[in-house]
Amino acid sequence: METIISMGSNLGDRLAALTMARRRIAEWPDVHIAAQSPVYETEPVGVLEKYSHLPFLNAVLVLESPWDGHAWYQRLHALEAKLGRKRGLDRFAPRTIDLDIICVGSTSLQSGGLAIPHPHWKERRFVVQPLAEIRPDLVIPGETRPVRQVLAELPAEPRVALFAKEW
Repeated sequence: METIISMGSNLGDRLAALTMARRRIAEWPDVHIAAQSPVYETEPVGVLEKYSHLPFLNAVLVLESPWDGHAWYQRLHALEAKLGRKRGLDRFAPRTIDLDIICVGSTSLQSGGLAIPHPHWKERRFVVQPLAEIRPDLVIPGETRPVRQVLAELPAEPRVALFAKEW
């Protein structure tokens, strides 16, 4: 089943954090990386003013796996902790790594803190632009437009700039 993960980092060596997360995911049994986007540098969205000077690096992975949304959530949450993510009251505080499930096949799921597809994916250029690079014609469950059209209809701000084609 095709699973799309959004990755972000705005603390420390951001590119190394994304690379390490991708490598660890690729080592999991029954997981194959089908595609990866370029890395983009993005302005932080929804953060406190004191964190606004810490831009993110963002990328998207397309993964093939038999895992369901709950299995992905547990594994990604554990990986974030292993890679140094500290969780606190401020959900938008700076982080070494942020791994979000955008979608898992055609699954629609609302369970506790887990919502699949991600409820805000189409509002976030830092998700949509990298995804449009690798799956422009994909229609995420619950949406009628392909990703490329969602991107075309998003405002240009906040800024998203190519950081690295290969990583």
